[in-house]
Amino acid sequence: MMDSYDPATIADALPRGAWKAATSCGPNGGNCVEVNLGARGLAGLRDSKSAAGPVLVFDVEKWRVFLDTAGSGRFDRA
Repeated sequence: MMDSYDPATIADALPRGAWKAATSCGPNGGNCVEVNLGARGLAGLRDSKSAAGPVLVFDVEKWRVFLDTAGSGRFDRA
């Protein structure tokens, strides 16, 4: 189930200066995903090349479960 957030108010929970990309993305942003762990227990994800574009928003706990699962190799292809 995906939660729904009002675009007019979600910006308050994801501060502009809190977007982070992996250091391996380099100075030009490359093909990277940026994460914003902002406020109110939300995690935002966006394309580093499109700062004004759409943002996916997840509950921080769901984001942590995804990271743990991905880190365990469960999504690796055989």
